[in-house]
Amino acid sequence: MQWETVIGLEIHAQLSTQSKIFSGSATTFGATPNTQASLVDLGMPGTLPVLNAEAVRMACRFGLAIDAEIAERNVFARKNYFYPDLPKGYQTSQMDHPIVGKGFLDITLEDGTVKRIGITRAHLEEDAGKSLHEDFHGMSGIDLNRAGTPLLEIVSEPDIRSAKEAVAYVRAIHALVRYLGICDGNMAEGSLRCDCNVSVRPKGQAAFGTRAEIKNVNSFRFIEKAINHEVQRQIELIEDGGQVVQETRLYDPNKDQTRSMRSKEEANDYRYFPCPDLLPVVIERSFLDELRAGLPELPPQKRERFEHQFGLSTYDASVLSASRELADYFEAVEKTCGDAKLAANWVMGELSSLLNKESLEIDQSPVSAEQLGGLILRIRDNTISGKIAKMVFEALVNGEGASADQVIEQKGLKQVTDSGAIEAMLDEVLATNAAQVEQYRASDEAKRGKMFGFFVGQAMKASKGKANPGQVNQLLKKKLEG
Repeated sequence: MQWETVIGLEIHAQLSTQSKIFSGSATTFGATPNTQASLVDLGMPGTLPVLNAEAVRMACRFGLAIDAEIAERNVFARKNYFYPDLPKGYQTSQMDHPIVGKGFLDITLEDGTVKRIGITRAHLEEDAGKSLHEDFHGMSGIDLNRAGTPLLEIVSEPDIRSAKEAVAYVRAIHALVRYLGICDGNMAEGSLRCDCNVSVRPKGQAAFGTRAEIKNVNSFRFIEKAINHEVQRQIELIEDGGQVVQETRLYDPNKDQTRSMRSKEEANDYRYFPCPDLLPVVIERSFLDELRAGLPELPPQKRERFEHQFGLSTYDASVLSASRELADYFEAVEKTCGDAKLAANWVMGELSSLLNKESLEIDQSPVSAEQLGGLILRIRDNTISGKIAKMVFEALVNGEGASADQVIEQKGLKQVTDSGAIEAMLDEVLATNAAQVEQYRASDEAKRGKMFGFFVGQAMKASKGKANPGQVNQLLKKKLEG
């Protein structure tokens, strides 16, 4: 039987506010446990929540960016459940009247096609605390620093049909919230977490299958692996005569498998009711107009501009616009060197390889955009060859010069473009390899092609890589044919 996968994602983005959603407590990551939890966060009797206006502003910016309906009147509700790290016995969230309604996000797939994913809603809520299970000798500790941290929960329609599509969607959301400046997107610190709702159905069937939810997946790689494992588990279960049950599961990256956590609750299990301590939030049209005017250029717009302004391919433009910082770096390089294609190649090639190897972000790059642009300028004017350029780049990485020009001067790496000097060097190379020259001249065209590379290699070796490759090829061809 042919199966179709159906996926819907719930992404929790921690908003980059200075304080919590209903109190003045700080939201700094990594603080000593229970030092950032106020009486409001702890749900002490007599305390009242005060809504953080900046959280509302950030949620509305997101809504405008996905072309969504923004509720003129939205209401906070209490989601009731008991868990050790939920001090109040309920989570303040939004149920029937979320701040952001239906919208959409276009994602670019690996083959370059664009697919539209519907977004059902995005609502504001507070985070719970964290249970700690290590170093407590059979007991659990509770850290309530995260309790009350503002979250925007972004719920997609079940429009995603594969693990790769799911990753593309999460990457697009990740890029968007960073562009908007509403979330730092640090998945390792829990600033962006994903719940994956996965089901399968026979191809052609309209009704959805029973879904399982994989909770709190916190990396792009794990999202793909968790979904693929869960899809395979469900197909095998059904084909063996079993039934998928609606439940919450956890993904174990060490074993590369999902395991059951608890049965999945329905909305009525939480006994939602409007929060009596918080008034409805009224969003005025003038407030939205002000926010809309202040929106930055977003990833799809930047990608399109890169294609038209710089003549980049859709793939290159997509990669370079994936993060605001990377896009800014690329544009600074291009402004310095005046060659968008070379700038794109170096940023996506040597630079990205270095950053990946050293686990660095673009804003931690040891080579500035101005330095890289200056290096590309020297390639363009034939001061250095592409091979020497890599040596100069490495020197800049190691802090051996303030600029490419300084490194080239200090290390004597300027490319030899004097035809006379190159000819003299080639004469020496050909004299040293006289037997190979005779063999070349006696060979047919196919063998000559292979042997020509040998002479080029010897010539570049003799010049220590400094001879202009184009001139070497041209003059060598003349001498060998002469």
